[in-house]
Amino acid sequence: MRISVVGTGYVGLVSGTCFAEMGVTVTCVDIDEKKINNLNKGIVSIYEPGLETMIERNTQKGRLYFTTSLKDSIEKSDAVFIAVGTPPDEDGSADLQYVLSVAREIGRHIDHYMVVTTKSTVPIGTAEKVKSVLNEEIRKRGIEVDFDIASNPEFLKEGNAIDDFLKPDRIVIGINSDRAEKVMRRLYKPFLLNNHQIVFMDIPSAELTKYAANSMLATKISFMNDIANLCEKVGADINSVRLGIGSDTRIGYKFLNAGIGYGGSCFPKDVKALIKTAGEYNYSLEILKAVERVNNNQKSVLFNKISSYFGGKLKDKKIALWGLSFKPNTDDMREAPALVIIDKLLEAGVDLRAYDPIAIDEAKRRLADKNITFVDDQYEALIDADALVIATEWSEFKVPKFTIVEKLMSKKIIFDGRNIYDPKEMKEFGYEYFGIGRKLQ
Repeated sequence: MRISVVGTGYVGLVSGTCFAEMGVTVTCVDIDEKKINNLNKGIVSIYEPGLETMIERNTQKGRLYFTTSLKDSIEKSDAVFIAVGTPPDEDGSADLQYVLSVAREIGRHIDHYMVVTTKSTVPIGTAEKVKSVLNEEIRKRGIEVDFDIASNPEFLKEGNAIDDFLKPDRIVIGINSDRAEKVMRRLYKPFLLNNHQIVFMDIPSAELTKYAANSMLATKISFMNDIANLCEKVGADINSVRLGIGSDTRIGYKFLNAGIGYGGSCFPKDVKALIKTAGEYNYSLEILKAVERVNNNQKSVLFNKISSYFGGKLKDKKIALWGLSFKPNTDDMREAPALVIIDKLLEAGVDLRAYDPIAIDEAKRRLADKNITFVDDQYEALIDADALVIATEWSEFKVPKFTIVEKLMSKKIIFDGRNIYDPKEMKEFGYEYFGIGRKLQ
C-alpha cells in the first residue's frame, strides 16, 4: 500500500515514518526545499527520541521518501494525509489556510480514487471545506474523479510520539462511505492484528474527539493546579491529595500532577479553538474558559513566590533556571511556562542563567533579544546563584548532586515548579524549598 503525507512538521514526520515502519510505502511532501533536502540527507529538524534512527532505517529499506512534488507523490497513492499546521488565528480559531491550500493542490492533480484524510487537528466542518475545495478544483479541470474524505486525528505526546503511534490507546477514524472504510482498514491492518482498538465514526465526531480529548486533559491539569493553590492556603499537600483521588479508578493518576501550567503546541491551541467553535454555535463552554484562565494565571505562580520571598527586590539577583521546554523529552518551547517566568524575572532586573538539555538551541533562537546567559551544563547555571528555579521536570534534574549544588550556590533556595523534590528531604539538606501546593516541613 502507498500513501502520501503532506507536511513534515511534528505530526506529519512522525506519522509518515511510523506508517513506513509498519510496512507501508510512504512519501512525505513539503514545500520547504531545504527541509526536504535535509531529510533526504538524514538531517531531522525536530527532536523526538528514536525518530532519526527510524527515518534512516526506513529510507534505506525503500519505504520512506521525501519530496517537494505533491503531484508526483499522489500518482500511485491509495490515500493522502493532510498534516500541515493549523496555528491559532487572532480570535483563537484554527487557521485553515494551509489545510485548504493542500486540498486545492490535491484537487489540481488527483486522477484516481483515493481517500483524502485530515491528520491535522482541525475544527468541526473542516472535512466539508476540504471536500468543497477538491470538487471545485476537479470541476475546473473538466474531469470526473471519485474520492472520499476522512478524518484521522493524531493523539501523539511529544517525547513519546513513536510509542503513541505504534502502540495506540485507540485509533479514531471518521469516514462517510464503506469504500473509505475499506481503504483505512487495509492501511491500519497491522494495528488490527495487534489488537489495537480502531473506532470508526462519522467525520464531525472524529473532528470533535481530538479537541475534546485534549481539552479534558487540560481540564485535569488546571483543576489540580487550582487545588494545589488551595492546599497552600489550608495547609494541605497536593501530592497527598493526588494520591487520595488518583486511587479512585474513575479518576486515575494521569495528568494529576500540579505545576506551573500546561504549554506546547496542542493544549493551549485546542482549548482556544474549541471555545471559539462553541461560540460560533452560540454556546459558551464555561468550564473550558475557566481552564484557560486558571492556566494563564498558573504560569505566574512561581514568579510570585520568588518575588514574595525577596520582598519584591529582585534587581541584580542571580537566578539559575533549569528547564526551558514546555515538557521533558522535547525541544518545543511553544507556550512554555518558562517563557512567562523568564519575561517576569528579566522585567524585574534579574541576572538570569538558563539551562536545558535539549531545548537550549531553540531557546537561543527564540530569546535572542533577551538578556539571558545560556549555559551548557546544569551546574554551571548555579554559580553564585541566589536561587534555583525549576521549570521543566527533566530526569537529570530529579536527582542532582546536592553536594555540588550547595557549593556553587550563594544561597540554598529552590523554587520547584514541577514538585520533583521532597520538601522534608530538602529541609534535611538545609534548603529553603518552595513547591506548588506542597506542605512545607
